[in-house]
Amino acid sequence: MGPMNDHSNQGKAIELLQQLGLKEYEAKCFVALSRLPQGTAKEISEISEVPRTRVYDATRVLETKGLIEIQHSNPQQFRAVSIDEAVETLRNEYDTRMDSLRETLRGVEPVALNGGAELTHEVWALTGAPAIRSRAHQLLEEAEEEIVLVVGDESAVEGGVFDSLRAAEQRDVSIVVGTVADEVRVSIQETLPDAEVFVSGLEWIRATGVNHDDTEIRLLLLVDRSTILVSSAHTDDGDGDEQAVFGRGFDNGLVTIVRRLMATGLLPGDDPGRSAE
Repeated sequence: MGPMNDHSNQGKAIELLQQLGLKEYEAKCFVALSRLPQGTAKEISEISEVPRTRVYDATRVLETKGLIEIQHSNPQQFRAVSIDEAVETLRNEYDTRMDSLRETLRGVEPVALNGGAELTHEVWALTGAPAIRSRAHQLLEEAEEEIVLVVGDESAVEGGVFDSLRAAEQRDVSIVVGTVADEVRVSIQETLPDAEVFVSGLEWIRATGVNHDDTEIRLLLLVDRSTILVSSAHTDDGDGDEQAVFGRGFDNGLVTIVRRLMATGLLPGDDPGRSAE
């Protein structure tokens, strides 16, 4: 590995450690020690470019967090725990903080607003693939009777979404999936043997190029005929541009529109807008 690459790895490691709660000098000292079998404050200072007086503060914190060990010789020697041990220690601390955050947020007193009647017609907007996948995952976990899913892009159902679909299938939730791509159909059929999977009649989810419309539907999800999530993105943009609308409420007009649109491509015999044949 060249010196340039090594330098960028150091910078990335320091940045990640800061994101996980270490202060800049603590992160720099830990990364410096991870490159040495052991080191004195003077050596750490030289490698990390942290002032020596601040190295002592940083190493005290790192020892408290269980990330380094100290030998009380003269001069003192410091060494980092193994990378695997450090990562596991930080993971445990992060998990503990997440659990604490969940409980603390739940314990925050809600503010009562005037006329707090529950709305059945709600439409909300979400931005970015991670937030949209997280919401899809949550809705799939809530499903009790039926999931109708249209997949425009395979990336829309990778990871947690697939796991949630599998879990729903094991709960005997009815699952219907529509897609325009045959390879996606095969992949879904293998993962969800009991699901109904369709390919035809869904060209409307793709970017058409008509009237400069380069928007494509990535994911369209209807759960228990009452809750919908519709995600779209421009064809030439990455996940950061992905947008979604989320609607809840059995009598939500948006749900009705989406169900009828989906029925034209998915369930010809179940299309509410078509008379019985």
